[in-house]
Amino acid sequence: MNYIGSKHKLSSFLKESIVDTVGSDLSNLVFCDLFAGTGSVGRTFKPLVKQVIANDVEFYSYVLNRNYIGNHQQLIFEERIGFLNNLKESEGFVFHNYSENGKEGRLYFSAENGKKIDAIRQQIEIWKKSDEISEDDYYFLLASLIESADKVANTASVYGAYLKQLKISAQKEMILKPALFTLNSNKHQVFNTDSNVLIKEIKGDILYLDPPYNKRQYGSNYHLLNTIAKYDSFVPQGKTGLRNYYRSDYCKKNEVKNSFEELIKNAKFKYIFLSYNNEGLMAEDDVKNIMSAYGKYSLKTINYQRFKADKTENRNHTATSTVEYLHILEKQ
Repeated sequence: MNYIGSKHKLSSFLKESIVDTVGSDLSNLVFCDLFAGTGSVGRTFKPLVKQVIANDVEFYSYVLNRNYIGNHQQLIFEERIGFLNNLKESEGFVFHNYSENGKEGRLYFSAENGKKIDAIRQQIEIWKKSDEISEDDYYFLLASLIESADKVANTASVYGAYLKQLKISAQKEMILKPALFTLNSNKHQVFNTDSNVLIKEIKGDILYLDPPYNKRQYGSNYHLLNTIAKYDSFVPQGKTGLRNYYRSDYCKKNEVKNSFEELIKNAKFKYIFLSYNNEGLMAEDDVKNIMSAYGKYSLKTINYQRFKADKTENRNHTATSTVEYLHILEKQ
């Protein structure tokens, strides 16, 4: 998934830095990814640790992590995936509100893909309500739909806007592909709540933090993924069809430092790692001062390519590099 702030490309750097600090044997440790997003960091550590705790306040993120982290034993899915891919199209909520030829004229999906998303989403819910699928199956199928729908979305990057004409990838038929996860014998925990609330209720060994860096709210940038995941009844608002969304204090200049210090203070983890960059609302010294008050502090940095909009739309793109900070605290 093309995701703002994704640490997929930085996974090797994060793994090496954490191993350098904690030690090479992580097999008896509990690793928490508190702002999990698409779960790329938790997926990296899932085979290495005793347990992963993954959390994110956005429901689409919970669905992805409930599958990629929470699911850990083999599922039989081929027949159901095939059935869903061959369903008759349905003119449902996504088609009418977010698709080509829909009554609202929002061009997030082609007409065919909008109807296919509706048909698949409705069938998954039918199976759930009739107990034909397990909870593990349910989140696996939902995650598969979110990932597959995102690949044919008619956006330049996020869902804050749609393009005026269907781009090439959005014209392709959506094919539901399985959201495959790592198998192992360990049970993991996945939550969907405010991080500053959850931190008071959990404990472990390694706490990884990747909060929002700037004023962009994930609930608005990815609102349509929440709508597909929840498939609930509401009146989409404005040109882009927004739903009511959670507004994080980590996206507010006047709130972020207080929220961050409260989080560090309440964390019952020996090692804390914070990913942040040089364009964040908190300055490097702000983070250092807060974390240093709670133990031994250190810092690692890496230069990497920042997130850019979709290159297929012939827009002006600059190959801008940004500095990613990994702030490290051994809490005392």
